[in-house]
Amino acid sequence: MKISLITVCFNSARTIETAIESVFSQKGVDIEYIIIDGASQDGTVDVIKEYEVRSLEWRSGGVGDVFEFKWISECDRGMYDALNKGISLATGDVVGILNSDDMFESAETLACIAAAFEKDIDCIYGDIRFVKSDLQTTIRYYGARHWSPWMHNFGYMPPHPSVYIRRECFNKFGGYKLGYKISADFELMVRYLCRNRISVKYLPQCLVKMRMGGLSTRNWRTNILLNKENVLANRENGYFSCFLMMLPKYFFKIWGFIRI
Repeated sequence: MKISLITVCFNSARTIETAIESVFSQKGVDIEYIIIDGASQDGTVDVIKEYEVRSLEWRSGGVGDVFEFKWISECDRGMYDALNKGISLATGDVVGILNSDDMFESAETLACIAAAFEKDIDCIYGDIRFVKSDLQTTIRYYGARHWSPWMHNFGYMPPHPSVYIRRECFNKFGGYKLGYKISADFELMVRYLCRNRISVKYLPQCLVKMRMGGLSTRNWRTNILLNKENVLANRENGYFSCFLMMLPKYFFKIWGFIRI
């Protein structure tokens, strides 16, 4: 199985190196790594170019598994537009996303994901954890073991960085909707996992480490926008939802802090 892994970035020179190193460390799986940069001006492209050279040296040396490295740097309409660009370039059996400030939990993560896919499975998801600046100490554990499709009505979904989907599903059901500023990933999950009921499987392990401070957790204003767009995502896909129904999910988040 070949996994197409997409990283989108913009002015991410401070963090993207750890993300790329995390990809280079993966063992036992064929990887197509696609980086979509939004015309960064802070040295991000220089970092990408360095690793492009390393990928060529790595391949010419015949080390490890199949590894393809692709990247583009150009202006885009935001993160979800960049993700759609990456998906359009993907040629793998399965598509996954690694944010520019995230890392895989271990060197075997992608191999475990590939092994978990079966013929009748369209989507794999697992757990993630938020870490401190030392990239090891856990602040919050986001577990998806008890996730069920009905929870989307309340704004709760599997952690997006842990989700891997067969590429053919994107051709069939479409990509990320650009009308959303912050919740296009949630809308896609509702459209795929709930409305179209693609087959899913939970992988009971942590797949990704995330730094705190992402777009959806930046401040109270982004949380309000997030919840408004989650309500819209449900309604656009034919499910009833309202702002008040978004509030119980924060109790799940509190449990993620307590369990560590």
